[in-house]
Amino acid sequence: MPISSERSGARAPSDEELLFRYLNEIGIIHQLSSTAFQRVLPYGLTGAQFTVLNRGTLTSTLARLAAKKFIRLVPDAIDGRSKRVLLTAAGRRAREQSIKASWPLLEQVKTVLSPRAAAQQLPTLEALREWLDRNR
Repeated sequence: MPISSERSGARAPSDEELLFRYLNEIGIIHQLSSTAFQRVLPYGLTGAQFTVLNRGTLTSTLARLAAKKFIRLVPDAIDGRSKRVLLTAAGRRAREQSIKASWPLLEQVKTVLSPRAAAQQLPTLEALREWLDRNR
């Protein structure tokens, strides 16, 4: 879902868009910090392998997403033992609908995190994410 940017002179984002961006920054920071964590894992483990050690449900989760036609699993051209996960058009629509479905929850989030506070903190989260991204 494209988010308007005040920097481009477009309209100000809605409260829901702003809160989604805020929480999305936290998610990206989590992903990047997980990548940093992966670098120090012992035994040559990858992040995905560590996830499976913590949560053995990854295969069934992918199978359920494939059954809903949200993803396609295809053999990796280089490593035949691996599979690549491709997002389908239905998967993109499901993602967009999922974001919009979160808006009632984000209305409740406003009781503890005002859009103004999110707007003030968002640049700090973005800066942290950008730093983690540059230094991965």
